Amino acid sequence: QVQLVESGGGLVQAGGSLRLSCAASGNIASINAMAWYRQAPGKQRELVAIIPSGGGPNYADSVKGRFAISREYAKNTVYLQMNSLKPEDTAVYYCKIDVTIVSMLGKYQYWGQGTQVTVSS
Repeated sequence: QVQLVESGGGLVQAGGSLRLSCAASGNIASINAMAWYRQAPGKQRELVAIIPSGGGPNYADSVKGRFAISREYAKNTVYLQMNSLKPEDTAVYYCKIDVTIVSMLGKYQYWGQGTQVTVSS
């Protein structure tokens, strides 16, 4: 099937930067959208940024101008560059991909294992 491996989370002071990575592997025929979500304690999971195949990125209003999503097609990898981090950005960050699988019909969604981002004030 498909595996997602996330990396890059950690502890950073307010105003700092982090870069998250999510690499997909397995029987992938094509990757459509790649996205980052986050979930803070006691809150619902929310979309942070999404980048469709061949299209431009979209961002949650709360991160516009501070975060940048990008993808490296040859490596099936999506990145999230996070700048000017704020304490309210503290959450577990998850990547999600929409894919088609070799020799299987339909589209499938896969989630990463999550990586903790903590921003101290």
